[in-house]
Amino acid sequence: MKILVINGVNLGLTGSREKEIYGTQSLGEINGTIEAFARERGHQADFFQSDIEGEICTAIAKAAPHYDGIVINAGAYSHYSIAIRDAIAASCIPAVEVHMSNLLSREPFRRTSVLSEVCRGTVFGFGMKGYLLALESFFL
Repeated sequence: MKILVINGVNLGLTGSREKEIYGTQSLGEINGTIEAFARERGHQADFFQSDIEGEICTAIAKAAPHYDGIVINAGAYSHYSIAIRDAIAASCIPAVEVHMSNLLSREPFRRTSVLSEVCRGTVFGFGMKGYLLALESFFL
C-alpha cells in the first residue's frame, strides 16, 4: 500500500515554532518516523509539504491512481479551505485528517474543520503519533 502524507501551511516550521503545542521534532524527523513505521509493515509513505493552498490541491489531484490513501494535516487550511476539501472529495482516494494538537482545547475557530466531512476519519491531540494512528487505519 502507498500512502501520501500531506502537510500544509506552517508545518515546515514544526520543531521550531510553538514547541509546547507541536513538539520539538522537525517535520523531517517526523517524516522519518512515519516512513520507518510504514516500511516495517510492508508499505510505502511518500511526503509532500507546502504552505500554498493551490499546490496542496494539485498534489491531491495528482495522487490518483498512484496512492491508496492520503494522510493530511492541512494546518490552518483545515478550518476554511473549501478548495482543499473539494480536492479531497474529487480525488476518490480515502483520506484521514491529522492534527497534532487537540483542536477542542484551542481557540474556537480551530474547533471546526471543513475537511472532516470528506475524510474517512480524523485524529487529533496525540502529537506526531497521530500520523502513525492515521497510517495504521489504512493497514487494518
